[in-house]
Amino acid sequence: MSALVLSLLMTATPATPVERSISVSGDAEVKVAPDQVQLMLAVETAEKTVAKAKAANDERLARTLAVLKKQGVAEKDLQTDQVSINPVNDSGSYGFSKTKDPDGYQVRRSISVLLRDVTKFEALLTAVLEAGTNHVEGISFQTSELRRHRDTARALALKAAKEKAEAMAKEYGLKVGKARSITETSSGWASPYLRGGMAQNMVQNVGGGGESGDTFAAGQIAVRATVNVTFDLD
Repeated sequence: MSALVLSLLMTATPATPVERSISVSGDAEVKVAPDQVQLMLAVETAEKTVAKAKAANDERLARTLAVLKKQGVAEKDLQTDQVSINPVNDSGSYGFSKTKDPDGYQVRRSISVLLRDVTKFEALLTAVLEAGTNHVEGISFQTSELRRHRDTARALALKAAKEKAEAMAKEYGLKVGKARSITETSSGWASPYLRGGMAQNMVQNVGGGGESGDTFAAGQIAVRATVNVTFDLD
């Protein structure tokens, strides 16, 4: 085949159409009021002997559990960890010494509580403090309908992605077609959470008096979603 014929054939071959697309991300956040609270509590006692320290701890723990149940917390929403026992010295240090016997023993037991009625939050905290709870390790406000709120946030994120693609395409005189690919890059939630000393200070304030419901506001939970979408361009 001559070079001239080959050149004519190549010129006559139609060009492959270029596929045009646009990739964007969409973000959304849904604010919801919490309807339950997760509390991490601890009962700690110290006495000269292990037996006395454990007996004192058992007494405080029993009072605390009784109060929690009286406040309406179901048995399935309570969980107690195994007891931990540590030797202590008058200086406040923990652990065994090679030179002397311990001056006493510390017994600590943690309690996980799920309170399904947020309106009882402050009353419950005051009650457990009076019953013998002396440590608050964390407080997390939650929603029992997290799945539904995630679905809502995802739908809003998809809508935001399409609106962004349409706005960008319009600048070049193009129109957005069907979605070619959709991926969710992240979803999650953030709630008012108090840990360690912050929680302890807040609980002390609650237990110190004041009208119920006036000393702490639970705020709102932020449920978030992010998606990446690739659209065809017409």
